[in-house]
Amino acid sequence: MIQRIQSVFLFLLVLAMVAMLFLPLWSKTDATTGETVVLTAWNLKSVILNAEGEPTTAGNIPQRGTIAIGMLAIAAAVVALYEIFQYKSRLNQMKLGLLNTLVLAALLGTSFYYAIYVGAELVTGVDNGSYEAGFFMPVLALLLNALANRFIKRDEDLVRSVDRLR
Repeated sequence: MIQRIQSVFLFLLVLAMVAMLFLPLWSKTDATTGETVVLTAWNLKSVILNAEGEPTTAGNIPQRGTIAIGMLAIAAAVVALYEIFQYKSRLNQMKLGLLNTLVLAALLGTSFYYAIYVGAELVTGVDNGSYEAGFFMPVLALLLNALANRFIKRDEDLVRSVDRLR
């Protein structure tokens, strides 16, 4: 049924992935020029901040596309949404949960790669930048996926134990 607890976890996973598409993932500011590099799910761009910390103009660093992050987030959301409606076949749900774990791990690795290796080289500074709210969404999604998989397995074990008693 759709009202099972694992369906709630999977729906929250979908919401986390959609939120990741719109939130900034990482940022780093150059102390000398005031130029800030911001990583989102779709691009890595630089902006120049004013005294209040609001972006005023585009920076000197050319914008780079990070479409892989956005596409992996969409893929994880689609797999989780499809997994919700596979409630009649718990084995398919477990396979989709494993697939989603791999997609989320790739998403986390790709986000980390763009933040540490690509973005950090664009701006000088001693720190690695600051991780924004969107960067932690794949971690939350991994946790929600693990909880959903656990409850799916628990349901499957319950059904198998009842079949054994017949």
